[in-house]
Amino acid sequence: MLRKEVLRRDKDFTRTYNKGKVTRSKYVVIFYINNNLGYNRTAFLASKKVGNAVERNRARRLMKESIRTMSPLDQAGYDIIFVARNAIKNKKCADVKKSIEAAIKRTELK
Repeated sequence: MLRKEVLRRDKDFTRTYNKGKVTRSKYVVIFYINNNLGYNRTAFLASKKVGNAVERNRARRLMKESIRTMSPLDQAGYDIIFVARNAIKNKKCADVKKSIEAAIKRTELK
């Protein structure tokens, strides 16, 4: 992932949470909003509810790998936040990928 493709600024997070749309799946919650840029910016989050630092990092790695192996999103120009749910603990990458794909199909991103 290129540096420009990572969502970093607090005001972008706040705008995505407050004004964006949301879809949920078994293991992931996806927040998204149009950013009027020619590319998507993404962020992967796992709160302390997911577990200790090791479990949170694993959850983020599972989500990143699932997105990396998926076919590219059809729509460009969105800020997308992937938030891990507590149920993601001890799951395989294939399970997380299937959950993310199902959530993305319900959005306007694909």
